Amino acid sequence: MSATRRYTLTISCPDRSGIIAAVTGFIAQHGGFIVEASYHTEQDAQRFFMRQEIRADSLPFDAGEFRRRFTPLAREFDMAWQLADSAIKKRLVVLVSRQDHCLNDLLHRWRSGELLVDIPCVISNHEDLRSFVEWHGIPFIHVDMQTGKAAAFDHIAALFELHRGDCMVLARFMQILPPALCQRFPGRIINIHHSFLPSFVGAKPYHQAYQRGVKLIGATCHYVTDELDAGPIIEQDTVRIDHGDTVDDLVRYGRDIERTVLSRGLRYHAEDRVLVCGNKTIVFR
Repeated sequence: MSATRRYTLTISCPDRSGIIAAVTGFIAQHGGFIVEASYHTEQDAQRFFMRQEIRADSLPFDAGEFRRRFTPLAREFDMAWQLADSAIKKRLVVLVSRQDHCLNDLLHRWRSGELLVDIPCVISNHEDLRSFVEWHGIPFIHVDMQTGKAAAFDHIAALFELHRGDCMVLARFMQILPPALCQRFPGRIINIHHSFLPSFVGAKPYHQAYQRGVKLIGATCHYVTDELDAGPIIEQDTVRIDHGDTVDDLVRYGRDIERTVLSRGLRYHAEDRVLVCGNKTIVFR
C-alpha cells in the first residue's frame, strides 16, 4: 500500500442500480480522489460489494466528518459499511503455542514494514517463545491452560480487549476456542489451519492426508466461527506431494505454505480487502 494517507470505504448492500453512481458521486462532490476501486455482485445472494480507496488529503474533512455526511446515503441503500483510515494501524493480538514458524514470519514482516500493523502483545499457553518475542520488544503474556480452560479463555478475551485488539491471530495456537469466544468477536479472529479446507479438519491433518494418499496438501487462512475449521476462507495455497513423501516431509512442506498463506490473509484483512458474504468471502486483491 502507498505511504500516502488513504481512507478505505467498504460497502455491502442489496444489489440495485445506482449504487456506484451514488457513492462515487458523493466522493466527487467533495473533491475526493479515488485511487483504487473494486466491485462485485454475488449473484446467489443478490448482494453488491464495493471497496474504494480515497486520498485523504483530497477531501476537505476528516474521517469522522466523512462518516457523518455519508450516513444518510448509506441508509438509503441499506448499506453495511465502514471507513478505515490508513494512518490508524490494525492492532493484531497474536496467540501461539510452541511452534514458531508462523510467528517468526509474521514478526519479520512486521519489523520490515511489509505488514503495516501494530502488535500490542503475544499470548501463549507455553513459555517457550518468551525470549524470542521479547527480543522484538513486544510484551509476552503466558496464560496457563492447565488450571482450567474456561478461565484461561476468559483471561484471553479480557487481554484482547485490554490491549484494544482489532484482530486475534491464531498463529498455530493449537487450541480450540470455545463457541462463546468465537461469537463474541465475529470476523475478528483469524486462524491458519494446516490443510486445504474443507478437507482434513481438526487435529493432525498432515497425518490424515498421508493416510488418505492425497497428491496435494495445503493451508487455509480463515475467520474463526463456533464450527470447527468451517469459518469463511480468506486465503489458501497448495503444494504437490507424492507417494515417496513421509508424514515428516508433509509437515516440512506445510510449514512454508502456512507462513505465506497466513501473511497474505492478514495483509488482505489489514488493508480492508476482505468482505464476508454468509460463509464466503469477497477478497479484493
